[in-house]
Amino acid sequence: MAQVSAELVRTLRDKTGAGMMDCKKALEEASGDIEQAQDILRKRGMKTAEKRAGKAATEGTVFCYLHPGGRIGVMIELNCETDFVARNEDFLQLSKDLAMHIAWAKPKYVTREEVSEEDLNREKSVFLSQLKPEQEKMADKIIAGKIEKFYEEVCLVDQIDVRDSSGKKKIGSLMTELTAKMGEKIACRRFTRFELGEGMEKVVVDFAAEVQQVING
Repeated sequence: MAQVSAELVRTLRDKTGAGMMDCKKALEEASGDIEQAQDILRKRGMKTAEKRAGKAATEGTVFCYLHPGGRIGVMIELNCETDFVARNEDFLQLSKDLAMHIAWAKPKYVTREEVSEEDLNREKSVFLSQLKPEQEKMADKIIAGKIEKFYEEVCLVDQIDVRDSSGKKKIGSLMTELTAKMGEKIACRRFTRFELGEGMEKVVVDFAAEVQQVING
């Protein structure tokens, strides 16, 4: 394997946040190529994330975000495995990023597993009613595609990150990437989104009509 300088190792560590020894090994394997070393670390990190998927994440933070103007607020519980990671700057930043995303994108669920059978059947019924006669032979495939799109619209982890200019990165991948970087499971357990006046009936009073009614009464 190629010998790499301490300076190159520090550069890769600054870019990825990975440990010094992991950076050194990746650079040696990549013959000193920074970009290739980053790919190596990413692949190793994703394998780590897969291994952590079944772990219990009982530490973390409850983060509160108030949108400028005070009309929208979000409370989110983001979990990890240790208190050490819960205090990490990247973990806290992800909490903020997720809360801001929720304020803008209005997801209803964290994951697709939370979608009730009743809600799912209602959506399927709507999609079926929209099918044209010539589409009936492909109904199952079409409905499956529409349900997938439905998940992408209402489930947090399936939504596209609003900051991603490519329009491809999903919110779930942000947690997976941080899991890979921290070596601990990172997961959103729940969230609540508040919007001023939401759910309240707004009554517009026709003052002129009321006055006329009094006059006629």
